[in-house]
Amino acid sequence: MGNIVAIVGRPNVGKSTLFNRLTESRKAIVHETSGVTRDRHYGTSEWNGKLFHVIDTGGFLSNSEDIFESEIKKQVLIAIEEADIILLLVDVETGITSPDEALAKILRRSDKKVMLVVNKVDQHERQYEANTFYKLGLGDIYPISSINGSGTGDLLDELVKFLPDELHEEESVLPRFAIVGRPNVGKSSLLNALMGEERNIVTPISGTTRDTVYTRYNKYKHDFYLVDTAGLRKKGKVNENLEFYSVMRAITAIENSDVCLLLIDAELGFEGQDQNILHLIQRNRKGVVLLVNKWDLVEKDTNTAKIFEEKIRQKIAPFQDIPIIFTSALNKIRLQKILDTAVEVHTNRTRKIPTSQLNKVVLEAVAAHHPPSYRGQEVKIKYATQLPTLAPSYALFCNYPQHIKDPYKRYLENRLRENFKLTGVPIQIFFRKK
Repeated sequence: MGNIVAIVGRPNVGKSTLFNRLTESRKAIVHETSGVTRDRHYGTSEWNGKLFHVIDTGGFLSNSEDIFESEIKKQVLIAIEEADIILLLVDVETGITSPDEALAKILRRSDKKVMLVVNKVDQHERQYEANTFYKLGLGDIYPISSINGSGTGDLLDELVKFLPDELHEEESVLPRFAIVGRPNVGKSSLLNALMGEERNIVTPISGTTRDTVYTRYNKYKHDFYLVDTAGLRKKGKVNENLEFYSVMRAITAIENSDVCLLLIDAELGFEGQDQNILHLIQRNRKGVVLLVNKWDLVEKDTNTAKIFEEKIRQKIAPFQDIPIIFTSALNKIRLQKILDTAVEVHTNRTRKIPTSQLNKVVLEAVAAHHPPSYRGQEVKIKYATQLPTLAPSYALFCNYPQHIKDPYKRYLENRLRENFKLTGVPIQIFFRKK
């Protein structure tokens, strides 16, 4: 089960700065793609070997000038429902304000782990002033300065103590497929089309909290679980914060799955929010099949699908080795192909490549195109091995690992994809010193 840490608080207390501070260590892994606007509001962080997601709730509010307390309150209620740990951020310069008291009151009633973080404590006198926040009744305080980073190490040391020891995926013999996508793209229709009406809802896996429902699919020679997170929803709560809510929900669905069926709307095309969800799938190293739904509604001639597919592939670069299927959940078009492809991607994700074959391909690729030399020193790659991880990752041993740049890494990734079936699967290549 993944871990979601939500940063809540009134406007202008420094939520975004703290968010950036917590996620910056991962910037090398998170692809900063232009046009991915909301990406800066949820990221991945790692501390002491533990991985968790960070959500900056402030990023989902309209202009901070016209925020009403009720808006922030709604976000906090969603955060309480969806997050594992909540950081309530307050500002030592202003002291305790009535919105702080209102938020603390809501959080005291919740059964979630809440950490009270006092920001802008950047000099000694302020340490003393920070103590007034004990009055909020949330236990220990964590004084930090998110601008210069002081105190954030101590905060993270404490935070990861409340996360489970290891973030392994629950062992399940059967693969788990999640239908993910923006609101109103047809996720429920697809689930119902795949299941027919006989939805035998089962939750066989322990720890499946937060409304994740596993539906077993066992027909036409297939046997797997469909992960349905959108199904159980009290509608009234989330109308105003649909985007924020759907992001939380997508993270939960992705983390509970092996392969994601990413549904996009044929009439709208592949948009920023689709890009965000694809990034989440990649960061979590899950398999992916891209489904273009409502294809029956699009005016077509002979090349429509081809042109549409090329446009998507341009937008998802550099990870283009993804199956794309044109479908209609309503008219039940290509359902069998969706299932066959998802099973194939799951097989690719769990494939172990024999070391001898892996080395043959890697060393031939290196011989055909050497890595650029560094300050006149030749960079030599000697040996490759697959790591014992859930998703495919490979270690390549060489003399100057730090001087191998992304373009060369991509070149090797493409050679691996050409030689071994890895379609639909994000892979990782690590360079290590011999």
